[in-house]
Amino acid sequence: MDAIRDAVLEYVIEEYMEDQEEEITFDTALISGGYVDSFSMLSLKRFLETRYKISLPDNRATPEAFDTVNKIADLVMEFTANK
Repeated sequence: MDAIRDAVLEYVIEEYMEDQEEEITFDTALISGGYVDSFSMLSLKRFLETRYKISLPDNRATPEAFDTVNKIADLVMEFTANK
């Protein structure tokens, strides 16, 4: 799980935090905190599906499920465990 959290955090920092001075953590509110918007959430979903060879149903890829790195990692773990 740590590898997934690290990969997600790295992706979020590289893709969405380039101009931000604040440090984000595994528990930083990404969506509700305004760091990741709905368009960015779609690209993050595609990244996860490609990297982990999973398919995340739209009804599970919600703003709530994508709001922190920890929540994203939990979702990925759920779908990789079912493979």
